[in-house]
Amino acid sequence: MNQRDPVQTFLTEAEDLLTRIEEITLELAPDEAHGDRLNELFRAFHTLKGSGAMFGFDAVAGFTHHIETVLDQVREGRLALSEELISLILRSKDQIKALLEAAQSQEPPPAAAGTEIISQLQTLLPPTGTMQPKAAVPPRAPKPVTADPPRQSYQIHFRPASDLMTSGTNPIALLNELRALGDCRIAADAGRVPPLEQLQPDQCHLAWDISLATNQGLNAIKDVFMFVDGGSEIKIEPVAAPAQNLARPVPAPAARAEMPETSAGPAKAAPAPAGDPLARKVSAKDASVRVPSERLDRLVNLVGELVMNQSRLSQVAALANLPTLAGPVEDLERLVDELRDNVLGIRMMPIGATFSRFKRLVHDLSSELQKEIDLVTEGAETELDKTVLDQLGDPLVHLIRNSIGHGIELPEARVAAGKPRSGTIRLAAAHAGSSVVITITDDGRGLDGEAIRAKAIEKGLIAAGAKLSEREMYELIFRPGFSTAKQVTNVSGRGVGMDVVKRQFEAFRGQIAMTSEPGQGTTLTLTLPLTLAIIDGLLVEIGPDQFIVPMSVVTENVELQRADRDRNNGRNVIAVRGELIPYVRLREAFAISGGEPDVEKIVIARQGEDRVGLVVDRVLGNHQTVIQSLGKFYRQIELVSGATIMGDGRVALILDLGGLVRMAETQRNRTEATPWVPGLDHSISNIRQKTTAPGSLGALNKNTA
Repeated sequence: MNQRDPVQTFLTEAEDLLTRIEEITLELAPDEAHGDRLNELFRAFHTLKGSGAMFGFDAVAGFTHHIETVLDQVREGRLALSEELISLILRSKDQIKALLEAAQSQEPPPAAAGTEIISQLQTLLPPTGTMQPKAAVPPRAPKPVTADPPRQSYQIHFRPASDLMTSGTNPIALLNELRALGDCRIAADAGRVPPLEQLQPDQCHLAWDISLATNQGLNAIKDVFMFVDGGSEIKIEPVAAPAQNLARPVPAPAARAEMPETSAGPAKAAPAPAGDPLARKVSAKDASVRVPSERLDRLVNLVGELVMNQSRLSQVAALANLPTLAGPVEDLERLVDELRDNVLGIRMMPIGATFSRFKRLVHDLSSELQKEIDLVTEGAETELDKTVLDQLGDPLVHLIRNSIGHGIELPEARVAAGKPRSGTIRLAAAHAGSSVVITITDDGRGLDGEAIRAKAIEKGLIAAGAKLSEREMYELIFRPGFSTAKQVTNVSGRGVGMDVVKRQFEAFRGQIAMTSEPGQGTTLTLTLPLTLAIIDGLLVEIGPDQFIVPMSVVTENVELQRADRDRNNGRNVIAVRGELIPYVRLREAFAISGGEPDVEKIVIARQGEDRVGLVVDRVLGNHQTVIQSLGKFYRQIELVSGATIMGDGRVALILDLGGLVRMAETQRNRTEATPWVPGLDHSISNIRQKTTAPGSLGALNKNTA
């Protein structure tokens, strides 16, 4: 579909409005003042109704009219906001979303749910406000002008954008709506009307100055201009004069026509008051542009190609050793780096939009499980690459469901344990270097270590006499099929999901760790990369082959001499400042032939709470790495997360530290009573056999070198 299609634009804006409706509704409480939020909620439904009717979504407009009627009663103080009404507003939002989806797929609308919601809304209305079913948007009926509340006079200046009518808005209809609000006097300004031979029939050249006396308030006037495009000039000013002195001198059209026109027409108006929704609407349109994500992805790919070619050019310039070429190449490198940072910044989005989805999840699940839970979010402004955010939603949903189902106790149990009746789940995000750290903390019952151990022994995951640290015990939760729930529910208990969640995080180079205190709660810590497109890497070499280690996991490099290997009797472990760090020999893991040097390098990287060493021949330095997919044929290989093209045209594989550790772990001796430590007293000959099999990573590395 054409991206400029107005129907597609409406659907995109409708999705934003529905998201905002849910956010506002979840913030409402029956016993709190809610004037501004309620007005914003009403305007959101009003926008959906009017825009839906404009673009042919009559079912959406007809249904939305009912919820708008109820909200209008609440705004005027004739109906109290209750928990039942809040629940109906949320269900109405879901119904509107379903109607839009049905219209797009050309399927019959889900009428049964809508009829039930309308019926329940009608039961809430006072007897004088009974609704009648409507198939489309009704015209605004004039409201009687009474002495209570008192009338207020307003001076309104309305200069529509010249293309207002092409967007489906009729300015005459807007003026008629203003007349319906009270005593209204309108003076036309024809100063912009061109000569007859230049007149365009589909453009609006008039402006209007309106004097209005009404008891409906400022919000009712703003509602009239809600659908007006941001390019129009709208100014609404209260008039302090008494209502009977309604008329205010309006400059004659001829005199106004003599005033010089400038291109900055709307800027001539007086600044709108702070918090004015009309001002927010205009500034938001001027400050941002909607761009399809496919275009951004294509732009990032092009920048990635540019970075790789710039790397090749830098290598050629270094070999040529021409002083006249060095300067331009350095300038190009600087410009490409700046372009890369700016393009990647375009795809960065605040995580708050993802966090807001979970308020509804907590609201619904807490009601279903009869628990009282508050969701607290922090760091909503923290930014992540859109591709990471797109993959983050589902795993977070599962983790929060687990916190609700397993962690937070029932209110009676919390009170008996000396806790507040209402539980709290805290969702926080913050930047940490080149990563983003997300924590999910609940103040529930915590994890039962003995129950986890018993279940692990029952499933044969550990030996009966195994001695596990607290962290190693919690790691068992991420094994396939592991669950300590005594009953299977809609929320938890089937042992499906936590292993999938861990694999999903590790698929985009994320890490997950868990801590818990019995009776006090559990904390999950998720570490994610800022972007999946271009990363800072450490370039290493083993024989003729080059590899990339993501710089975000690297802590330091140390030397490994042949004498040190002999001193440890073949044990893959090295002492660094008193700490024993196990290591994996990448030459053996990737079955790379050739003799090893007398002095090797160990790149020490952090995997969760542990540190693991990767033995390589040489460390070549930092490298701006454009991540390329390996393709479907090598999708099952876990040791690498992608590849990149070097300046000389060779392919360097990007190492997946988690995959390397997992592969070594699968080769451990399962009869051992002690838990596995990567590389400690374990041969990796089985890894060599696996990676030299046909179609394996060893063959891939040789073919791509």
